[in-house]
Amino acid sequence: MKLPSILNRSRKQTFIRLGLNGLAQAVVTIATILLVRRAFDRLITPADALESDIMIQIGLGLGLAAVSIGWLRMVERVDAEKMGQSYIHQIRLLLFKRMSRLAPRALQNRSRGAVVLRFIGDLNALKRWVSLGLVRITVAGITTGCALTALALISWELALVVAGVLGLGALYAFRIGKDLRETVKESRKRRAYLAANVNEKVATMAVVQVFGQAVRERRRIKRQSRRLTDAMVARAGKIGLMRGITQSVTALASGAVLLLGAYVVGTGQATAGTVVAAMTIVGLLVPALQDLSRVYEYYQESRVSAQKIISFLKTPSLVTDRPGAPDLDPGPGCLEFKGVGLGDIVRDMTVTARPGQVIAVTGPNGAGKSTLLHMAARLIDAESGQIFLDGQDIAQHSLKSVRKAVSMVSPDLPLLRGTVKKNLLYRCPKAPAEEIEKIWQLCGIHELLDELPQAEQTRVTEDGNSLSLGQRQRIGIARAFLGNPRVILLDEADAHLDNEAGRVLNRVLSRFKGTILWVTHQPDHLGSADSIWHIEKGRLLDVTPPDLLCRSTG
Repeated sequence: MKLPSILNRSRKQTFIRLGLNGLAQAVVTIATILLVRRAFDRLITPADALESDIMIQIGLGLGLAAVSIGWLRMVERVDAEKMGQSYIHQIRLLLFKRMSRLAPRALQNRSRGAVVLRFIGDLNALKRWVSLGLVRITVAGITTGCALTALALISWELALVVAGVLGLGALYAFRIGKDLRETVKESRKRRAYLAANVNEKVATMAVVQVFGQAVRERRRIKRQSRRLTDAMVARAGKIGLMRGITQSVTALASGAVLLLGAYVVGTGQATAGTVVAAMTIVGLLVPALQDLSRVYEYYQESRVSAQKIISFLKTPSLVTDRPGAPDLDPGPGCLEFKGVGLGDIVRDMTVTARPGQVIAVTGPNGAGKSTLLHMAARLIDAESGQIFLDGQDIAQHSLKSVRKAVSMVSPDLPLLRGTVKKNLLYRCPKAPAEEIEKIWQLCGIHELLDELPQAEQTRVTEDGNSLSLGQRQRIGIARAFLGNPRVILLDEADAHLDNEAGRVLNRVLSRFKGTILWVTHQPDHLGSADSIWHIEKGRLLDVTPPDLLCRSTG
């Protein structure tokens, strides 16, 4: 797998415009050195020094060149940023598309900090390479090449000295680039460790405080911070060495031009104005050389980041959404498992839930109950066997239609940041007003909104922590039932319910016409079930009362 090309159609046009910008900068640079050469040669000639009109023209020309080069650099920077932002925008969407297709279990194998680093740190590294690395080396390379060519036409000896010194400096910088790459990788790794730890502690600070481990966690943060500091200092040392090389090369080039210039002027091979022009070229190229000193840094950072992004994009999704897969046809909600298996978690599961049934799924922790529900919702695909909804193999139909037909309530499905209204309508934002009103009445949402300071516009923080547990539970129930799903999966949705939320859930379930699979440990709920599936060690041990196969409607 490769990342998208930097030079797609729209970015290629921007890149061409940047190349033309480099040529324009080269023209301005050449015009500047020619003006400097002419001005200096006239100044050292007493008879011509009094030609004020010519000197005014030269001065105006130099002023116009200075304004032009400044404007061209500004335009270059804007176009470079556009190009870099366009590129990471494309990759950002690619990353999110991949993340949205990953099964929760696949995503849980990566820390939040590491995932966030893909979207922020790594994308920024790629953007710097495109905007400040690739673009700068292209534009500066064009400007430098043209300026040196112009100098060669004036004095090939001076041009050869400048090019030779710059070339040797670039070669040495390239040789130390390997060490820079290693320090970049180490600093990035240490930053990821620290980010993951801090992100975890933000979400679980109550655990740290309740169990009195604040001092211990501070020591851990201290160790990680010290290691990150050491890695960043080592990285800065390599970067500083490269920048030092640039400064040394610039000084060396100036000195070499001065010494050789004195010789060629003394032997009559060049005028003093030519030497000053050569010195001017070196001075004008200093900003470009300073930028180029960071190009290799940006390149190495982007290589490491690109590898991490590609690794993330290659993460097995555990769910396959086949291109062009048809949507599910409507049906009453007959859910059938035929020889379904997933590793050692679920083994050869064959059982059927008839339309409108309430199925209680019981068994010890780790028996595979939640995994069974996740496969029914296609949060993870079965490795063997088939799951049918109204006679249709859900693995052969579009994920969108499966998610529309099957909904879920679970403590693992928290509320999202935003407003209460956003969370209530999240599953079906365009639901008819009549359906919304019906669900809100069933779930007591109007009473809930009366408790909130800004009603449905009340802001919800991450995981819904700004609301009480009961409020979160009622919103989660209403969210799941909106949109007329055929099947509702309740993954221990009755755990820790307060009285009001419990009444809401029972009221909604009593009026729900579809099929319900309910993972529960509450004896009271078992009595209201039409059938009980008892699972242990991934196997279905008992169905009470005896299961009746339903006729396929597919």
